[in-house]
Amino acid sequence: MQVTTKAIILTSIKYGDTNLIVKAFTESDGLKSYLLRGILASKKGKVKKALFQPLTQLELVCNHRNKGTLESIKEAKVSYNYQTMHTHIAKNAMVMFLAEMLSNSIHEEEPNKEMFNFLEASLQWLDIHTEIANFHLYFLLVLTKYFGFYPDVNNTDRPFFDLLEGEFVSAASLNPIISGENLLFFKSFLGINFEAIHTIKMKKTNRQELLRSLVLYYELHLEGFRKPKSLAVLNEVFS
Repeated sequence: MQVTTKAIILTSIKYGDTNLIVKAFTESDGLKSYLLRGILASKKGKVKKALFQPLTQLELVCNHRNKGTLESIKEAKVSYNYQTMHTHIAKNAMVMFLAEMLSNSIHEEEPNKEMFNFLEASLQWLDIHTEIANFHLYFLLVLTKYFGFYPDVNNTDRPFFDLLEGEFVSAASLNPIISGENLLFFKSFLGINFEAIHTIKMKKTNRQELLRSLVLYYELHLEGFRKPKSLAVLNEVFS
């Protein structure tokens, strides 16, 4: 079936000498994987390899057979042209990290329009703003809504957040927790929007610790999730 859909590129991996396998989150069908034959050798084709950078927003004309096999792309063009994402060092590190987080988290071959709209809008926000040091923390926290494990915001006066239970608790158990100063920062991200993230002033150590806790939160709640290798690079850029 021929489909025209918006898509956000998650990964592209060289396959053989001239092919790419591209994983994309599509508006029409959720996660899709495509085999682009000969794209690394061809200079004249309609579909150019430069389009398949992580988190690029495209419009695709593709064939979806929906049989669990690799699909094919007939045409591809940019649907939103990033101004700074791949040239700004900190944003580029963030893009690599978030693309890996998304690739490790999204496994459903079914449409999730609300999640697609969130990804599309938040990446465009990142592209045009400069105060972005907390972007990935807030992004990952909001993204948990679409996976169904957003923190229970009852009892926020309690002194611990239990990462396994996803709720605020009165006493620490053997489960991993967020507490102390990091808990205050964690709570300040709940219920705000992107425009307010720059108002949360954190030291780099707190930012790194909170990010580690959020990655662990994903690990505890998503089956098959793998910790991203680009986490170390991101921490290096923001230190």
